[in-house]
Parts: sequence; C-alpha cells; structure tokens
Amino acid sequence: MSEKKRRKRMRGRVAKVIPSQGTTDPERAEIEVHEAEPLYREVRVENEVTDEDGNTARLKPGAQVDIVIEATDDATTSKPTETKHRH
Repeated sequence: MSEKKRRKRMRGRVAKVIPSQGTTDPERAEIEVHEAEPLYREVRVENEVTDEDGNTARLKPGAQVDIVIEATDDATTSKPTETKHRH
C-alpha cells in the first residue's frame, strides 16, 4: 500500500550543462526554477533522468522541465485558511 503524498510542481529550464571535471565528477545540469526566489533560482543536479522503464538520458540546454517536490503526509502540516476582513 502506498503512502499518500503531497506535491508541488514548478516549471524550470535547463540553463546550461556543466561537463564532467574528471572520472568521479558527473556531468551536471544547471536548472533555473522560475517560481523560486532570486537567490535560490538555480539548482545543479547530476544530468541523468530515467523513464518508467529504467532507460536513462541527459537533459539538453534550453529544455523545459518540471521540478516536483514530494513529501509524505506525516512530513507536512495543513496550511491555515485565510480569513477575510470586512471593511
């Protein structure tokens, strides 16, 4: 039985691909996260993605990507509801 998870999906773009700097340092993709605050807009990750069949591929510069943050229910709290004030 799978646990219920909460998600946030954001859009991003591969700004550049950073070549490997040796045999132990993998190629990286620098991804611009459009919805992030300016100071945290860029994320660098190993440049390898996998499909549902286990096949691997690399991201291309300029590619549009989805960034998904996923957490189990026990790792989240409910967001308070906003109250509307009458004027």
